[in-house]
Amino acid sequence: MTEFRFDPSLARAETLPSSYYVDTGTLEREQREVFGRSWQLVGRTEQLARSGSYFTAAVAGEPLLVVRGKDDTVRALSNVCRHRAGPVACGEGQRPAFVCGYHGWSYALDGRLLGTPEFDGVECFERGAVRLPEYRVETLGSLVFVNLDAAAPPLREVYGEIAPLLESAPRDGFRLAARKDWFLDCNWKVYVDNYLEGYHIPIVHPSLHRELDYANYRTETKSWFSQQHAPVKRPERIRISDEEPEARYYWIYPNLMVNVYADNFSTNLILPRGPRRTLTVFEWFFRDPDRRDDVEATISFSDEVQLEDIAICEAVQRGLESPGYDRGRYSVARENGVHHFHGLYWEAMGERR
Repeated sequence: MTEFRFDPSLARAETLPSSYYVDTGTLEREQREVFGRSWQLVGRTEQLARSGSYFTAAVAGEPLLVVRGKDDTVRALSNVCRHRAGPVACGEGQRPAFVCGYHGWSYALDGRLLGTPEFDGVECFERGAVRLPEYRVETLGSLVFVNLDAAAPPLREVYGEIAPLLESAPRDGFRLAARKDWFLDCNWKVYVDNYLEGYHIPIVHPSLHRELDYANYRTETKSWFSQQHAPVKRPERIRISDEEPEARYYWIYPNLMVNVYADNFSTNLILPRGPRRTLTVFEWFFRDPDRRDDVEATISFSDEVQLEDIAICEAVQRGLESPGYDRGRYSVARENGVHHFHGLYWEAMGERR
């Protein structure tokens, strides 16, 4: 790895070295230090509507089983059987209990071991002491988050002013309208870097640029998130209101974006699938998801922007592979959000000397 020290001064700082975007060992450390110690969006409360409702997910390589118990408590359990590591559950649905798909060990909705078929004669085995490990889980409105780190700050502390916005969304009538998955041939940080600045908009997104008041576009950074204020010239394609004459683009460390408009919001979850491969999961929430013309128009414009972002992010990844490039500098006027992300990332990775 290239020797590097993050500089907290935006005017003096250099960007992360290119090796951080291509190295397999770096991604392995990120799974432990970044994704394994941060709040990760894993699903929606509508998937946990009643006792026994569950879905499976994964955070930092840990297979998870998220379930609503008989006591109405939502739990995030390890989806790894205590016998020989088989899957306790698959997909999503509703069950009174869980049965491992390998040897049939069964577990209660709260993770307690219930049954061990053909296990008589095993010595020094206390069934009552065996249970699925449990992790922290919290909800914001209709969104479900898990954190593997018991020492991490509470979810609402991390999300700050975004928390009330997400908590009120179901009460305000917002419901899931659509989902779309995109795969990119780039490192996950390339995509996050790109999201965190409007500097590229005039070049990469000509249609979006025509809709925005770019001169007054600005990024505001907080402890664990940043907000891009995007004043809109006209509401034809980007819906705004008199009370909120701008689109708001939130990024929450390390890999979630929340895009807020007058009549809808969307979440973009960024998941690494390798040092040079990324999955982005888009979900749109509308007050009236049955108005398909509005939904489709919004998604169509989003797709146009996303395809442009995919093209430039994949080109940047190829550039990062060049032996002639190592690191760059930040625009003081436009790239404070990227610098903010790199600082949080650097600290999480334990790179301070």
